Amino acid sequence: MSVGQEAFMARALDLAKEAGERGDVPVGCVIIKDGEIIGRGRNMREEKQSALLHAEIAAIGDACRALGSRRLEGCDMYVTLEPCPMCAGAILNARISRVFYGAGDENMGACGGVINIFEEAFGFKPKLYRGLLEKECSSLLTDFFKKLR
Repeated sequence: MSVGQEAFMARALDLAKEAGERGDVPVGCVIIKDGEIIGRGRNMREEKQSALLHAEIAAIGDACRALGSRRLEGCDMYVTLEPCPMCAGAILNARISRVFYGAGDENMGACGGVINIFEEAFGFKPKLYRGLLEKECSSLLTDFFKKLR
């Protein structure tokens, strides 16, 4: 794990905190190309009342607009929670090269928590890195859900 990787995940954590402050599950995501953040996203499902507005989907849309392309080859994603099946599918379709996530998700995780979609026989496979700043990412989620109860 490099200092740069931790810094990118820290930025994703900042976005996750914003999501939590607005009443959404605190998940944040950034997409990196050539060492620069080109896409940012946070959960906005409750705020916008849309099942589609996961942090990863928002960040992918932002990065596609930044590059003027639907293909994000050579890009890295840093997300605070293991992507769900919808988001894993979007990662495949966007051709994101590497995915780093913090906290695992035993209920909806599609990168090892329940299933690993990236191990299936698709024509593209991103590299997957688990557990980056896992403690910080997990604590943010745990604290959020404690406050709800």
